[in-house]
Amino acid sequence: MNEAAIIEFFAGYAYDPISVYSFIVLFMTASSFGLPIPEEITLLSAGLVAHMAHNPAEYPPPYPGAHGVNLTVLLIVCFVSVLGSDVLIYFLGKFFGQKITHTKTFNKHFGKERFEKINKIFHKYSYWACGLFRFTPGVRFPGHLSCGLMGIPVYKFLLIDGLAALLSVPTQVYVVATYGEVILSKLKEFKVILVTVLAVVIAFFVIKRLYHYILKRRAA
Repeated sequence: MNEAAIIEFFAGYAYDPISVYSFIVLFMTASSFGLPIPEEITLLSAGLVAHMAHNPAEYPPPYPGAHGVNLTVLLIVCFVSVLGSDVLIYFLGKFFGQKITHTKTFNKHFGKERFEKINKIFHKYSYWACGLFRFTPGVRFPGHLSCGLMGIPVYKFLLIDGLAALLSVPTQVYVVATYGEVILSKLKEFKVILVTVLAVVIAFFVIKRLYHYILKRRAA
């Protein structure tokens, strides 16, 4: 998909606010259950859509009188969706934490060492760890799961995590909505970097598998 197609895709949803709000809620909820949709990507996309909706001269609506995404409503939807997904993970930890942390899938993706590190952070910073996990994407899910598992009162989790989300989520969306043109102008450059990184990762994976295959052949 080239840059024009990507911009056209986002611009199409800029004047379909109900779909945008619905997708944000859906993606945030789905990510709580392990769907690999990074929260930051969803917020970035929401900001770009809002930017296009507020610049109809450059990104014209599909028909006269079409209403674009409302930035204020978008900020509220993003905040509520993020906080709601965090609370959902919290309750998963509270009621099913022991079972989840002992599954092969959990240990494969997070590992016991990372979960033990999260527990140390929790014991060191106490309730403030709820907010700390919000700013650390790599441990966000197991961190919030740990908050429920460790029995942090739900009102304290809501207060601390809510404050952290209030500081980070609307800010991200607002900045992208305001300066989205810079991001769009760098889209081609970003694609080159992304393709390069993917190529390196794939090459590393192939070489690693080949190395292990050779070792097994020699051992046999």
